[in-house]
Amino acid sequence: MRFGVTASCGSAAQNIEMAVAAEESGWDAFMAWDGISVGPMDTFDPWTVLGAAAVRTSRITLGAMVFSLPRRKPWEVARQALTVDHLSGGRLVLPVGLGAVDDGAYSRVSGETTDVRQRAALLDDSLAILDLAWTGEKFSYAGTHHQVTDLEFRPRPVHGTIPVWVIGAWFAPRSMGRAVTRDGVIAVRREDGFDPLKPEEWRSVRTWVDEHSDGRPVELVAEGVLPADRAEAADRIAALEDAGVTWWIDSNWNFETVTPDGLLDRIRQGPLPA
Repeated sequence: MRFGVTASCGSAAQNIEMAVAAEESGWDAFMAWDGISVGPMDTFDPWTVLGAAAVRTSRITLGAMVFSLPRRKPWEVARQALTVDHLSGGRLVLPVGLGAVDDGAYSRVSGETTDVRQRAALLDDSLAILDLAWTGEKFSYAGTHHQVTDLEFRPRPVHGTIPVWVIGAWFAPRSMGRAVTRDGVIAVRREDGFDPLKPEEWRSVRTWVDEHSDGRPVELVAEGVLPADRAEAADRIAALEDAGVTWWIDSNWNFETVTPDGLLDRIRQGPLPA
């Protein structure tokens, strides 16, 4: 099992402090977050945060929970991802999804669709364009929503490509089918993405993913908050690991209670609470 932590609050400078503390405290990944602010929480561009974190760290994997590709232009994401990938020496991972549509943010801006099918088609177009962009070869693409002609991105990613983790709704065949073709599956409950899957459900996810991944290794990524008691936290992680989960991302999305000081203290405890 590998462990990551999400900087779900704090100033830009505090986010970088969290990234450095995560590396020093034994975490395997540091995640920014990609959202549209609808309240008093500080909201910073994740690519800028990750670029700064890349030059302040040397070991830890970097990403965001999660990039909403349907509201981003894929040719811009391709260049942003390449930049952070090279700044970090190839330590970037790209967790992606449709983006939250139930937090009120999208009713406050123009040009964003909340239709699930349209957002799924935008996600598929974006993933296809990123695949082509990272080959380093000239390419064209005609998708449902995006069309490009004779684009070429240099340099290639440090390791030839950038790992992509995709949110998969368990069990929605199209959603899971999309996710299993990538490097990692962030499985969420179809009915309620905030109610985490139980270990027995993760075991079913692992079985399904292994049956549909053509023998490729696929990460299973769980997200949430561990119990404050170290023994209870260890038991939960052991159960998830036994079910086939390979990454735990500690993410506290309770914006009413999480604070920068509290989150930094949690990060300094290491993957398991002290």
